[in-house]
Amino acid sequence: MTTNNLPKKIGLLAGEGKMPIYIARQATQRGHEVFVLGLKGNAHEKDYQGYCKAFKTIRIGQLTAAIEFYKQNGVTSVVMAGRVQHTSIFSNFIPDKRGAAFLATLKSMQPKYLLERIMGEFAKDGITFENSALFLDDFFPGKGVLSQRKPTPQEQTTIDYGMSIAKQIAALDIGLTCVVSQQTVIAVEGMEGTDNCIARAADLYKKAAEKESTVVVAKAARPNQDARYDLPVIGKGTLKSMHKAGFSVLAFEADKTLVMDLDEVIALADKYNICLIAV
Repeated sequence: MTTNNLPKKIGLLAGEGKMPIYIARQATQRGHEVFVLGLKGNAHEKDYQGYCKAFKTIRIGQLTAAIEFYKQNGVTSVVMAGRVQHTSIFSNFIPDKRGAAFLATLKSMQPKYLLERIMGEFAKDGITFENSALFLDDFFPGKGVLSQRKPTPQEQTTIDYGMSIAKQIAALDIGLTCVVSQQTVIAVEGMEGTDNCIARAADLYKKAAEKESTVVVAKAARPNQDARYDLPVIGKGTLKSMHKAGFSVLAFEADKTLVMDLDEVIALADKYNICLIAV
């Protein structure tokens, strides 16, 4: 993904996790000045020291403060990255006057619809959102088994089923991850996020399973995924959650899933004897 035509000043709308930090670092190393808006409870200024020219914390719904921050710093191109706990809408949601007026026009609070409308609001002030993986070119594995352990025929059947379910729930804008076993859905990701979905699945599986069987964690992108927001992401935390749950197969959509710390993720998969496969 070329960054040659980007302006020198880049805005970053940062949620939780490593992805926005990596973007800030990569952008800085490529000669850009980065101006970070951190969502309260999700992003922290200390993580961006040395990687940004300015940092401001805002609450979800503070549209005026967000737009003015970028305008005052001469920013017209913004990258949105990082997880935003969906429950933040209940705890850190204090809209300003413009945010309240914006909310009154919404027909839905589904993430896809909401984010597209938010980007449209920024566009009114000449601020456009770029591909959120703009500076992370090498983080998207192609098809194949990444781990030392290959899937068994039974696991492959379950992988195929799990990926079909993951794509369906992604298309419905429910979540991007599901946990399946024996052609049955154990859990579907909702507001709680991937790690908590895996933990909930583990609890349900341990209570319900009469004998051990293949369990697959599957993650997919939305159809026609808008690369400006909410890309499917896995990392070391995903593998640790799976190991704790006792699950040993992680399948994800090839070329569309962002894998943070790829080499370390593969090493961890091998350590835990987890089959890691891009489908």
